[in-house]
Amino acid sequence: MAAMFWSRGAGAKAKSASSQTPHSGRPCWNAVSYRPRFGDCTRLRLRVTTNDRFVFSLMLFCQAHGYAQLGPQPPCGETPVPPYPGLDSPPIVKFWSDSDLGRGWRPPACTGWAGTGFSTLITTAARFRCASGADGLLRHIGAISELTGMRYWSTTHKQWQTLIVGAYASTGVPSAHRREDFRIDEMKQGQVLYFEQVDNLSGSAIYRMHIAEVSADRLVFDVENASIMRFFLLTLFRPGEMQSVYFLDRESDNVWRYYNIARTGRNASRLTAGHESSSINRAIAFYRSLVGIPTDQEPPAAR
Repeated sequence: MAAMFWSRGAGAKAKSASSQTPHSGRPCWNAVSYRPRFGDCTRLRLRVTTNDRFVFSLMLFCQAHGYAQLGPQPPCGETPVPPYPGLDSPPIVKFWSDSDLGRGWRPPACTGWAGTGFSTLITTAARFRCASGADGLLRHIGAISELTGMRYWSTTHKQWQTLIVGAYASTGVPSAHRREDFRIDEMKQGQVLYFEQVDNLSGSAIYRMHIAEVSADRLVFDVENASIMRFFLLTLFRPGEMQSVYFLDRESDNVWRYYNIARTGRNASRLTAGHESSSINRAIAFYRSLVGIPTDQEPPAAR
C-alpha cells in the first residue's frame, strides 16, 4: 500500500498493465482481455486523403502532449488525467518526469500534499468489478496483514520477487506495537491509522493512513511514511517523503473506478529516482492486491 518506487535497477520503459483474471480469494475481481500496451498504435484501415492523415496525426500528437501539459489530475470534480480505461482493458499507468511537468510542479489541491516538485511521480487509472461494495473494500484495505507476500516483477533480476516481506497494523508512533488488522468500524472518515510494512529493499517502516472520505459510492484514503526509510545506513526517505492517495468511485452496482497518484519528495535520495519500469510494476502490484488479482500473474506490466 505504500513503498512502490525504490529499486536498484530498471528495465525497458512501459506504460500499462498486463491482462488479468479473477482471484476468488479476494472480495473484488477484474477480468480483462489482453490489449496493446499503452503507447502502442492501432493500425487503422481507412481510405483517407493526405489532408485527413495530417489532421488525424495532429490530433494524436495533441492528445499525447496534452497529458503532459495538463499534468496528473485525480477525480476531484475534474476529468481525471490520465482518463480511466475501459472496464475490460488493463490499467493505464503513467510515469511523469520533470520534462513533462517541470521541477516546480504543484500537486492538485485534493491530494492534500504540501510542497512542490517530486523525484518520482506515477499515476494509475483503472476500472474493476467488485460485488462486495464499499464495506468489502474497506475491510480489505484494513486487512494490512494480507499485504504480506505481495510480489512484483523485478526488472533488475528479471524474475518475480516478494515485494512486501511483512505487514502489520500498528498502534502508531513513536512507540509502535503490532496489533490485529483494522476493523471496519475503525475505517471511518477522518480516522488516522498506522501500520508497519517491511519492504524487500528498504526494510521496515511505519506508515500513516488517513481515511479522507467514506460513503457507499466513494472511498478516498492517503498513505505516507511516518518514519525514516533507510537502505543499510543510507537514508532514502525522510518522514512524509513517500506519499500516495487512492480514489475509489462506484460507477455502477458492481463496477468501481480506481485512481492512484503517488510521489516521492524532490529531496529524496537520488538512488530512488528514475526507475520507471520498476515503479510501474510496483504500482500495478498494489492495484492487483487491492482488487483481488494475483500480484505475480503473467505477464508483468514492464519487463
